[in-house]
Amino acid sequence: MKHIKIAAVAGVLALAGAAYLARPVTAPQAGAPAPVAAGDAIVAVSMPALEGDAAIGQKVFAARCAECHGTDAGGVEGAGPPLIHNYYEPNHHGDAAFFIAAEQGVRAHHWRFGDMPPVEGISRAEVAAVVAFVRKVQRENGIY
Repeated sequence: MKHIKIAAVAGVLALAGAAYLARPVTAPQAGAPAPVAAGDAIVAVSMPALEGDAAIGQKVFAARCAECHGTDAGGVEGAGPPLIHNYYEPNHHGDAAFFIAAEQGVRAHHWRFGDMPPVEGISRAEVAAVVAFVRKVQRENGIY
């Protein structure tokens, strides 16, 4: 009996997935975000005044991260996700996640940009400064 229930649930999920894939693609609805062109920022970011570690982190970010994540961490369409996004707030991706991503790379799991490779030669102090920068900008933009 248990196998029949599992098979039934799997069948329903398969049908739902097929229906989703077969749905018509429609134009964006009123109020929906406009499509983003390749190379453009994914989200608009308000930049706070920066000082101390956050200002140092902005410089490191510009040199080591901005190519994919944008100069203000708003992401780059076709290259990398915005870090000024709820996915990266501290209760979902704590500071340690940034160290792991920079040191070891990370498999794609929220976005369609593919896996992030490790950032070669970046120091833990540089990553800490980048985290200070990202967290300051996130707070300015209401992420947490």
